Amino acid sequence: MNDLESILPVWRELEDAGAEYVLATVAAVEGSSYRKPGSCMVLSQDGRRAGTVSGGCLEAEVARRAWWLTSQGPVVEPYSTVADDGERPYGSGCGGVVHLLLERRQTVAPLLVALEAAFAARVPLTVATVLEGPLTGLRAFAGLSPGELNLPLSRVVADPLQELQKLAEESLAARESMKRNLPLQGANAAVWADYRPARPGLWVFGAGDDARPLVHLARELGWFVSLADGRSNLATAERFPEADRVTVPAIGALSIGGVSNDLAPALSGIKASDAAIVMTHSFEQDARALAALLALSSPPAYIGVLGPRPRTRELLIEAAGLMGLCDPLERAEMWLQAVHAPTGLDLGADTPASIALSILAEAQQTLAAATGLSLSKVRGERIAPAAR
Repeated sequence: MNDLESILPVWRELEDAGAEYVLATVAAVEGSSYRKPGSCMVLSQDGRRAGTVSGGCLEAEVARRAWWLTSQGPVVEPYSTVADDGERPYGSGCGGVVHLLLERRQTVAPLLVALEAAFAARVPLTVATVLEGPLTGLRAFAGLSPGELNLPLSRVVADPLQELQKLAEESLAARESMKRNLPLQGANAAVWADYRPARPGLWVFGAGDDARPLVHLARELGWFVSLADGRSNLATAERFPEADRVTVPAIGALSIGGVSNDLAPALSGIKASDAAIVMTHSFEQDARALAALLALSSPPAYIGVLGPRPRTRELLIEAAGLMGLCDPLERAEMWLQAVHAPTGLDLGADTPASIALSILAEAQQTLAAATGLSLSKVRGERIAPAAR
């Protein structure tokens, strides 16, 4: 599950009650670490916590020391996961050093307000944060409108905020996190611009039994999930309680351009950074879903079709015909190179759950522009066998 899905409800309850809390955020990592910069954990005074900042070896120690460490304001504290001789060996983790920004409600409330807004709107967000000196915890944001932010800024420092804002906007434009030393109030200070991509969405066309583990796994990953199927007996909130939205489009005539008026509600909110899976097992429904998806001005980055490739070719020919295109065969061959058919990675999957895993794995790999290879090959971390 995405950390924010567990953190935001706990934080909102504490915030609405006016209760104090501490947020621990991974600000930097030296060496290896289970969690990466941007990972968070919220702590309440009654002992509750949500989110993680390590593989489990640091959380208890962070909770034990967080309150007195933040008694004078935000602080960046190093924690080592070296098993034997680290400076603070809290556990036999990854062998690296994790630098945590620890802060209380006064400075962290604007961050969580912004994260909540970006999570709900599914838009990218950059947070530029001062990590040292008297302005530690001061932030600027890029990616949300002022109206969406509605931030309770408690510290207004005009010049530093301008410098932070420039870095936040630069990071957002580059779509990557950045670290800089900026001149703030006469001295250089370390600033971290944390780029957070939009929450991904999965648009599932099909409500059969094989869609249930797919929806479940996507929600475990923290994705927004929309499900549509013309079969009202299958597409129900009771069968798919984890879906954010369930629609039952009628199978109607397509409008000009290929977008069905009946499918429009099912496609509402879809983004170019999302993934779509066509799996109704109905030729007519699959063809119409593909026509609607491919007719979008910005189709989702990943379109997967369940079933053999020859069937998908026929579906695409039908989709081109539904869209009124004069060269359906040529268009279908072009689309066939762009869609993922059959959908999923070759994981030896042969059950609904394992097939769902293979589909989500390929969608994640595509959206993240990752290799999909074994990490031992990508990072060269495979250890050679000891000489006999």
